Amino acid sequence: QVHLVESGGGLVQAGGSLSLSCAASGRTPSSYAMGWFRQAPGKEREFVAAISWSGGRTYYADSVKGRFTISRDNAKNTVYLQMNSLKPEDTAAYYCAVRRSTIVTMTTVGYSYWGQGTQVTVSS
Repeated sequence: QVHLVESGGGLVQAGGSLSLSCAASGRTPSSYAMGWFRQAPGKEREFVAAISWSGGRTYYADSVKGRFTISRDNAKNTVYLQMNSLKPEDTAAYYCAVRRSTIVTMTTVGYSYWGQGTQVTVSS
């Protein structure tokens, strides 16, 4: 079992920045892709960003490209999401996830482990 804990959410004004972290513990795979997803009230969970095991490949949703940056520190089993130029439409619960594969995907399919989520609220 893999346990994921997100942190760093909060309330910020439009145009501001937040940095999210997600630490993995437990029986983590020897190599795995990680992703960030978000879910606003009444909407489906959607892809935000993902990163390969080495960190050499990153993927972003069009809505966050150029504003968000995903990174990881494998020594700490931690993935980060730096969010800049935040907009009210970025308001959602943000979840990190682990995929038991080195292949990165941009959907929720294939991600086996999920965190509890951290709330990000952007005021206008």
